[in-house]
Amino acid sequence: MTYQLSAADWWALFQQFCLLSLLGVGGAITTAPEMHRFLVDEQHWLNDMQFTSSIALAQASPGPNVLFVAVMGWNVGLNAGGGLAAGLQAWSLGVLGVLVMMLGIMLPSSVLTYMATRWAHRNREMRGIKAFKAGMAPIVVALLVCTGWLLTAAHNQAATDWPLWLLTSGTALVVWRTRIHLLWLLGAGALLGALGLV
Repeated sequence: MTYQLSAADWWALFQQFCLLSLLGVGGAITTAPEMHRFLVDEQHWLNDMQFTSSIALAQASPGPNVLFVAVMGWNVGLNAGGGLAAGLQAWSLGVLGVLVMMLGIMLPSSVLTYMATRWAHRNREMRGIKAFKAGMAPIVVALLVCTGWLLTAAHNQAATDWPLWLLTSGTALVVWRTRIHLLWLLGAGALLGALGLV
């Protein structure tokens, strides 16, 4: 996958991720459906496999949740430079992609969070602040469900993946009803996957 990105394209990419930064209420992962629409469906700067692989690779590695944006930026830059084998130019465009997308996704939300948190802390007893906090919870949950659905739909094997759906439902129930640490559940899922059961 090779294409050329002009300075206007890089600027549009930065602006898009600045907007997404302000929508990422539950974290950057909640904006993944919109990222997919922009990067894969509209601009064709990534394909479906690169998009889902970027999320999977970043989520599997230790570190902040937002690292998937950096991996996507790397892939966008590599694609613009002609691929991994294209050498230094592709690598430098990969780094540029990381910087553009990470600055876009981090800068607006960080500034807004800093300013809003200071104001909300000073006014924490106001009725509006309490209502806002209570109202944001369902929005965050809905965005996370949309992200999960997008990643599952990209797998294209929903009918044959009933064990995976069963495991997902069971895990959600265990998380909701018990205090079992999530690492135990992740380990159990990895073990079931390694045994070929899901």
